[in-house]
Amino acid sequence: MSIDKKTLSERDICTKYITPAIERAGWDKQTQFLEEVTFTDGRIIVRGKLHTRGTAKRADYILYYKPNIPIAVIEAKDNKHSVRDGLQQGLDYARILDIPFVFSSNGDGFVFHDRTATGADIETELDNDHFPSPEELWERYKKYKGIVTPEAEKIVEQDYYFDGSGRKPRYYQQIAVNRTVEAIAGGQNRILLVMATGTGKTYTAFQIIYRLWKSRAKRKILFLADRNALIEQTKRGDFKHFNDKMTVVKKHQVDKAYEVYLALYQGLSGSEEERNIYKQFSPDFFDLVVVDECHRGSAREDSSWREILEYFKGATQIGLTATPRETDEISNSEYFGEPIYTYSLKQGINDGFLAPYRVVRVMLDVDAEGWRPPKGFRDKFGNLVEDRVYNRRDFDKKIVIEERRKLVARKISEILESIGRFSKSIVFCCDIEHAQGMRGELVKANADLAAANSKYVMQITGDNDEGKRELENFTNPEETYPVIATTSELMTTGVDAQTCKLIVLDSNINSMTKFKQIIGRGTRINEEYDKRSFTILDFRNATDLFADREFDGEPIRVKPISEDADLTTIIAEEEADETPLIDEETGEEVRIVPPAVRTPASTPANFTRLEKIVVNGVDVSVLVSRELHFDSQGKPITKKLTDHTKEIVTEQFATLKDFLTRWNESDRKEAIIGELEERGVLVAELENSVDKQLDLFDLICHVAYDQPPLTRKERANNVKKRNYFTKYGDRTRQVLEALLDKYADEGVQEIENIKVLQIPPIDEFGSPTEIIMQFGGKQKYLEAVRELESELYKVA
Repeated sequence: MSIDKKTLSERDICTKYITPAIERAGWDKQTQFLEEVTFTDGRIIVRGKLHTRGTAKRADYILYYKPNIPIAVIEAKDNKHSVRDGLQQGLDYARILDIPFVFSSNGDGFVFHDRTATGADIETELDNDHFPSPEELWERYKKYKGIVTPEAEKIVEQDYYFDGSGRKPRYYQQIAVNRTVEAIAGGQNRILLVMATGTGKTYTAFQIIYRLWKSRAKRKILFLADRNALIEQTKRGDFKHFNDKMTVVKKHQVDKAYEVYLALYQGLSGSEEERNIYKQFSPDFFDLVVVDECHRGSAREDSSWREILEYFKGATQIGLTATPRETDEISNSEYFGEPIYTYSLKQGINDGFLAPYRVVRVMLDVDAEGWRPPKGFRDKFGNLVEDRVYNRRDFDKKIVIEERRKLVARKISEILESIGRFSKSIVFCCDIEHAQGMRGELVKANADLAAANSKYVMQITGDNDEGKRELENFTNPEETYPVIATTSELMTTGVDAQTCKLIVLDSNINSMTKFKQIIGRGTRINEEYDKRSFTILDFRNATDLFADREFDGEPIRVKPISEDADLTTIIAEEEADETPLIDEETGEEVRIVPPAVRTPASTPANFTRLEKIVVNGVDVSVLVSRELHFDSQGKPITKKLTDHTKEIVTEQFATLKDFLTRWNESDRKEAIIGELEERGVLVAELENSVDKQLDLFDLICHVAYDQPPLTRKERANNVKKRNYFTKYGDRTRQVLEALLDKYADEGVQEIENIKVLQIPPIDEFGSPTEIIMQFGGKQKYLEAVRELESELYKVA
């Protein structure tokens, strides 16, 4: 008796028809295809102090010619669908994954879409006995990529490095590596990769270098960075597998017996001829030069990096950056060419590989209005203060208002009360003196914790040896101290602060490059240590740069603060180019001598003199500001929040009937709420702006379709009036009544989570297992919850 395909599930279709067809075509199940491949983690959605994940993207099949060289994606459907019904989804996945060949199947055969073809050959239908072989698709792939010589094919087919740990590249790292290796195999010698901070540029660089080195396409490699910390991280981390084939160039001496060289660019060049250590190498010594963080001046024609790159101009050169620079004087793309691949901050957040963030904006009155000293006003040291208006650009650069610093420290401490006083935090200041001063104010504002451990607050700047020694402890998730780091330039880039939960901006930031680098200090995720999002506390309106078309990251929200706002509760309630002065020898920021120690004898020749006026006795307060929200593209929402919500909802559900059908058919309302949040509906903000007592269902119906809303309590009371619970026994009725009360207080998401059975007063009815068994098992319990939801939403 033959099987009726129409009765089979999608998974049955895969097992009985699609997988056998692939294997008959010669694909090795162990090494050449994977099923149900999840390639994103799902965006992290923040609701007050709670976090959840959006839906991760998953392909039914991905076919590989070799491991990590994907060449085809297959989307499967059950046999109630047509053979073409998976094609659009497959094409979308293929675009994201950079895969040229797409197949759709319902078990009857395949539709083959060749993204490399033109004309009538783009799509063809195939039966199950004529699925293409690996060799056939590989030949098409090589032709498409321009891989025409045996030498090029050998490079492209070189395996990735596997260390046995199971670690493998994420999909975007795989694309970056494959595109780079293929481009170099095809003869391209200048390559730019743009990858957001926290997405693993160094690991990507390692896999590129390893494949080129192992295939012997490149034998001598130079890896350049601009910070000692970056060199040490690279050596101890991803590059450690090069082992004795690798060396770090130090003390202006070179040993030419190695194959992989790590170097600080300042250590290879300088204004004095004898410092040009790189000239100890012949111009053709290196055949591959990789430049990390290449935005930091490497493309400037008169820069040290550019000088080195020009000297080794015969080598293939790869630039890596999170923030390519394009100004009248500096252009990454002019030197390296257009990026061969870009993975942006926005993509990283949407995929769930980078942490989303909320923004709290604090506007101080002296910053907004300026401060003019009264006639005859004298500074802290008795000197007459020049009579003029001092503004935000002057504060902490030219003039220090001690009360301003005290207020900033107090607001930082308040927000730490909300998110956790041991949350790793970085305070970005105008210069080293400002970082030193803010450390002192933060110690006073957190005297209890600073007294318990003197490293609770540390100044980590280029001139402070003790602070620099603590940098590794700050970035180590296992180390509690330091908790708060005050800095100016040293920590803007190259610092892997996995658990940083608070970024404070008290510096005038005009450079988009610098702004992105600073935001990048908080974007890493470490779920083991509960780091899934972070907060940006902005005192200088630096977050205006979010509205710039060059910025591509999407904040959860931006919330300016009113005069009376207490930042200890804010999270719970929600549910000009600043180029640093860098020492050429060390790669560290040049010290700015604080006024208190500024004497000719204490000022080395390479230090910058900076006069600052220090005043006190000035009234400083927080101004009232309006609340700002951002859309899904990271741009300010200029319309009312309700209008913004209506636009998103009606785009997905054109009519009220469409929305009601989707809501009532869904087994879990939480899933619909998650979908709306992923599309840009700001659920917590909408509840706050309309009515916190309304269910999201009523909020949507009211805002998007002009329906009169009911509060959660009104819905709960309607259920009670209908005597719905009479069909249940005493114990199960009491549980359901308690769930109904929980819904009235907190919403439908709460009762859908089975953990609600552990929460008072429901836990009084027994353990979760005991309560579930009173309903006759888990399935019966879940059915009872779904019936309760149906009763809740009968009145619409």
